Amino acid sequence: MRIAPKIEIDPKDFKILEKRTKSRTEPKQTIERAKIILGCRQGKLVNEIAEELKTYPNKVIEWRKRFMELGLKGLNDKFRSGKPLKYKNLKEDLLKTISNPVPKGYGRWDAPLLAKELKCSEDAIWRILKKEGISLQRQRSWCISTDKEFAAKAADIVGLYLNPPTRALVISIDEKPSIQALERKTGYIETNDGKILRAYKSTYKRNGRLNLFAALNVANGNITGKTTKTKTREDFLLFMDEIVNEAGKDQEIHVIVDNYSTHKRCNEWLAKNPNVKFHYTPTSASWLNQIEIWFGIFSIKSLKGASFKSTEELKEHIETYIARYNESCKPFKWRKREVKGSQLKNNIVNLRN
Repeated sequence: MRIAPKIEIDPKDFKILEKRTKSRTEPKQTIERAKIILGCRQGKLVNEIAEELKTYPNKVIEWRKRFMELGLKGLNDKFRSGKPLKYKNLKEDLLKTISNPVPKGYGRWDAPLLAKELKCSEDAIWRILKKEGISLQRQRSWCISTDKEFAAKAADIVGLYLNPPTRALVISIDEKPSIQALERKTGYIETNDGKILRAYKSTYKRNGRLNLFAALNVANGNITGKTTKTKTREDFLLFMDEIVNEAGKDQEIHVIVDNYSTHKRCNEWLAKNPNVKFHYTPTSASWLNQIEIWFGIFSIKSLKGASFKSTEELKEHIETYIARYNESCKPFKWRKREVKGSQLKNNIVNLRN
């Protein structure tokens, strides 16, 4: 039977060890080692000390030997070099890799693909992406107009927003085509983690579709809308007739439209309505048309998640939403600006510098 030989302890060291055994803040291993040494001082058996502390006899022998050779210093952990640095320059390599073409067959980089490419863990990838504020999922699109008259056309339209002619009516017009009357069940479900989510049936029934012509009064934000089953030039001009008749033949009207073919070749109609002037947005710059902002609101607030049994129900739904929107409508504050080619960065590294 192994016997822990009785060891002599300096009174100062004894006080320190005794204090450690009663401490509530010292690490667990520090307290255990102090109790081992004090147990050896009392001449207890190795197995007895190990059983009391629920540890191994070899551990008792090891710490007793270390204390006898080095004193209190022997109870400290030995210096460890630590885990070798596995991912040297990982951040720089990651930023460069994201800017490189993705492997064939893939559409974009993601964490598993980057981890495989850089031979590291996905956790390491996610930590760097989070720290650098890089999102691999979220995307934004851009469209740069190549219209040679971009500056003049843009200035003309923005000028109408910011400083419209006195007593003139400025309206922004476009159409939202092919709004489907989709019929499907919706409701709420509880997920496995207890969250309540809006849900809809995966299958649906198509009950036809409608087009919406809409005009935004830039001054007050009021919307005038008309649904049609077609979206021809004739439909557009009939909608314009309604706008003109409501405003009056003597009212000066400035109409902001994009370059869609429906809005072009209207010279005959314009000749009959000299009080109306069309202002065309530059090519690839329909974002200059404020009605596009409203269409975004309309899609989210009115169409998303809705169900319609017929086009008649869809038509009534759209008209009701427009009427309710107009009850509290406000004009949009124009804050958009031109995106220049020099502002676009072709890779992540340029953006982070």
